[in-house]
Amino acid sequence: MPSTEPGGANLARPGPAAHPVRWRTVARTLGEVLVTGGLVVLLFVVYELFVTDLLTERTQDQLSQQLRDDWNRPPAAVVPVHESKVGDAFAVLHIPRLGPDYERVVLEGTEDKQLSQGPGHYPGTAMPGEQGNVAFAGHRVGKGSPFLELDLLVPGDPIIVETADSWFVYRMLGDVATGDVTADASGIPGRRIVRPEDVEVLSPTPYAAQNAAPTGAYLTLTTCHPRYSARQRLIIHASLDGGAISKAELPNGPAALSGR
Repeated sequence: MPSTEPGGANLARPGPAAHPVRWRTVARTLGEVLVTGGLVVLLFVVYELFVTDLLTERTQDQLSQQLRDDWNRPPAAVVPVHESKVGDAFAVLHIPRLGPDYERVVLEGTEDKQLSQGPGHYPGTAMPGEQGNVAFAGHRVGKGSPFLELDLLVPGDPIIVETADSWFVYRMLGDVATGDVTADASGIPGRRIVRPEDVEVLSPTPYAAQNAAPTGAYLTLTTCHPRYSARQRLIIHASLDGGAISKAELPNGPAALSGR
């Protein structure tokens, strides 16, 4: 028979009283781990969505100043666009629909190192103004979010590429009168959602064979879709409106910079 002390305390059954204490300790520890993990995830999200935007904005300012300093040097010292190496800043992208002050320095290459600084040019695609398809990639969210609002573009919107000595005005494809992004006379949609592996969007003529001769001068912008996901790609296609516009004649840019 179990022995007891005065007051009725049972000395023979300490086990059951200890179990709740152990489980409370486990639950408390687990709760602390979950809270800590949640804070880490939250901090990571804040860093990716806000801090990287601020860092990239600063980098873009530096790249813009450096690029324009290079462009202002004597002509013999300026590296031709077609000789740009991976990592080089070589052009400035203007999209008036996304704001009167929207401009992003474009680098050669689409690896993480380039895209963390701004939009990147797909190596092997055309250069600005050339026949074929000049294609740029950019982050939708984070790293400056250069292509966050690409889905706001409508047919006819100008997309201007500035180089050392020229401006090139491209216009989004589609039916300008109706706003239908799929109804362009070329058969190429102005906007489309595709899978990441659908690389024919980068063909010399979008959606044609990659080894086929180009049928015009096109521009393609690619970014992730939907926002906060890399499951698909949002694609914008545009075609060149006229030829190169000399900076010597229009140093402040074409009328298209105001959205016209």
